[in-house]
Amino acid sequence: MRNRLLNATRHFSRCAKAPWNCYPTHANALSYRNYSNAPPIEKPYYVTTPIFYVNAAPHIGHLYTIVLSDVLKRFHALKGRKAILCTGTDEHGMKIQRAAEKARQDVRAFCDLNSKAFVDLAKAADIRYDHFIRTSEPDHRFAVQHFWLMLKERGYIYESKHEGWYSVSDESFYPQAAVHLTLDPATGRKFMASQETGKEVEWTSETNYHFRMSNLRDRLLQHYADNPRFVEPSTRMQDVVQQVTDGLSDLSISRPVERLSWGIPVPDDTSQTIYVWLDALVNYLTKAKYPFQIPGQESAAGWPADVHVIGKDIIRFHCIYWPAFLLALDLPLPKQIMTHAHWTLGRQKMSKSTGNVVNPFFAIERFGSDTMRYFLIHSGGIRDDSDYDNMFIIDCYKNLQGSLGNLVTRVIRGKGWDVRRAVKFGQTDDSAGGRTHLNALKELPSAVDQKMIGLQLGAAMKQIFSMVHQREPFPRESLRTNIKGGQTNQYMQIASPWYYSARTDEHGLRRAKMPDIEYCIPKVNSIIYQCAESIRICGILLQAVMPGRMKHLLDLMGVDEGKRMFRDAVVGADTAYGTPMVDVGKGREGVVFPPLR
Repeated sequence: MRNRLLNATRHFSRCAKAPWNCYPTHANALSYRNYSNAPPIEKPYYVTTPIFYVNAAPHIGHLYTIVLSDVLKRFHALKGRKAILCTGTDEHGMKIQRAAEKARQDVRAFCDLNSKAFVDLAKAADIRYDHFIRTSEPDHRFAVQHFWLMLKERGYIYESKHEGWYSVSDESFYPQAAVHLTLDPATGRKFMASQETGKEVEWTSETNYHFRMSNLRDRLLQHYADNPRFVEPSTRMQDVVQQVTDGLSDLSISRPVERLSWGIPVPDDTSQTIYVWLDALVNYLTKAKYPFQIPGQESAAGWPADVHVIGKDIIRFHCIYWPAFLLALDLPLPKQIMTHAHWTLGRQKMSKSTGNVVNPFFAIERFGSDTMRYFLIHSGGIRDDSDYDNMFIIDCYKNLQGSLGNLVTRVIRGKGWDVRRAVKFGQTDDSAGGRTHLNALKELPSAVDQKMIGLQLGAAMKQIFSMVHQREPFPRESLRTNIKGGQTNQYMQIASPWYYSARTDEHGLRRAKMPDIEYCIPKVNSIIYQCAESIRICGILLQAVMPGRMKHLLDLMGVDEGKRMFRDAVVGADTAYGTPMVDVGKGREGVVFPPLR
């Protein structure tokens, strides 16, 4: 291993003008000359979650992060672009080592067991990931050690004595100014803790390796200035810029092996173990085939990442340390880092020690994966923390039933019309209200796309539901003119297709003061067609959030599986739907959102 890595260093030195092209170290590897004229491959959309610590079971925050990432991946796939989602588990470091010791388990067996819990969570939440990385895997070890040697080759690593406070829970060093004496109210025990996280710190004095992060302050600030949306939301971007402006210290990036044995050894000094955050951050490169990219095809596996999705508690590592590491090697930086807020329970911070936590498996089992995905995107906080409560989930689900679920039922179970006939008719409603509704429907896909590009997932979903909801009662006298926001439930109520479909009584006799049949049939068809188009387009756009329920909705509408892409979310793009693929009777299968069990 050491010889292979040293060979990689020599190769890298010979190609300094193309630092992203790191050549293979295998003696029998094929020459890359054979690939130099290969046609360029379009870069896939690449979104990542942080890799999750395996010292404890998954919680609702893990589920929130991975659902946000999955929705982004699915939406870009919906637009026809190859999309890659990378998630996984962080299995190294003192935190894991001590957790395994406390559990009286072999550390590798401990990691195997707890890593599986995150695989199970992804499956339960219908997460469509492409890579599940474990930092204990051999390919990641090789990538990390190669990365280390590249940093050393460029003069960014030096050995020095380090003294300071270290938090095992945060896996982070803190300066004296960042810690304080605090008291555990439950036990009365006094201890030193991080002011930032409240986690206990311990004093360390050791000789280890350091990274010259202070040398990269100006380059980091320049990158932030050139990319003002590098960190979202903007308030956190401002915090990051301020931290770097205030000054950067060099970073300790290894621990003596007698203190930390469970990790990746420093490649040319086995007495030291690589710092867990340097190890962990490289995972995003590992699954982008680092360091074996083909020249001219460096982005074929996704790098640079389009979005890192992270919680606000690990901003410093992702928004300062990680860009600094990459800048040191002249590697491309991720395009954006989306930082989200946390979940509280009863307005109190969730804590395993107090039992104030939410088991995501229980939540999914009770409410279903699509319901939980919808709730998390709808109610989860990006800028500010959100409170979790089962009643909030139930209320969200009732809103789904009363808005989109109700609209689908009204359209497909109507007794005075036929959806397939209306779609075949293919004419929209030319009334004033119909035109207002149609214009809003035409603008919907673009508006949703812009919000998704801006990483405003909750706002994008609410934009879709603004096309569905009847938000307030409306007077009958406004029937022909007042359609607010193009809401389809309201439009259908105002347009009243049943009024035109009931032009004869049960004996076939014409009712008084009813329009002629030549007017009624086209009128009914145009109203139902416009409502059906709204359902179809909203169903297509919501697939990224609720893939299971939206598949059922589109099946109920008879939309062919080959006509469910973003490009199909256009009025008039599909003229073949309308014949249900599933039973639309009165059972659970005939509704989009059946009652919760």
